[in-house]
Amino acid sequence: MKILRKIIFALLLLLLLSSCDNGDRALTVLRPNDVILAFGDSLTRGVGVSPELSYPAQLNRFLSRRVVNAGIPGEVSAEGLIRLPGLLDQVEPALLIICHGGNDIIRKLDRGKLRANLQGMYEAALQRKIEVVMIAVPQLGLGLQDVSLYEDLASEFEIPLLQGTLGELLADQQFKSDPIHLNGQGYRKLAEAVADLLSENGALR
Repeated sequence: MKILRKIIFALLLLLLLSSCDNGDRALTVLRPNDVILAFGDSLTRGVGVSPELSYPAQLNRFLSRRVVNAGIPGEVSAEGLIRLPGLLDQVEPALLIICHGGNDIIRKLDRGKLRANLQGMYEAALQRKIEVVMIAVPQLGLGLQDVSLYEDLASEFEIPLLQGTLGELLADQQFKSDPIHLNGQGYRKLAEAVADLLSENGALR
């Protein structure tokens, strides 16, 4: 009887630990054939380098999974919100990486509308059961601190967020091709940080 109780206790403990482990994972494990959609503007496109050195291309190599580069230079978030739904239906990704809003910030467009547009992008993915991660974009100028709305949005909707990385890279001349874009090494660092974020949130084994 005592042995049976010990076995039952061990099984219950195992189930509890398993449940806790799954609860800590914000993302589903990516399967080998899953597609990732990298959505954004010039930083996603990889302005300043050849296509194979963009962050989506380098992330593709790190993860050994197809990463579609859907960056359009100069695009503002309102345009991105219009573009995204059709792209999601076309590509059918398992995961969406949003790195958008830099042009809104540079042009000093309304921050409330930027937040609403980013939320709309998240909701477009959510409606299609596509998981989302986001890259925070910094305010240009002294310090290059992340614009706070990214953290607010990520906290409200429990979106895994890459914080501080873009600002740190754009503050260091060795990682830049021009004042607002990265070079090959910078995009590699960004891709590595995204890969780490995915791993920390359970998307990679």
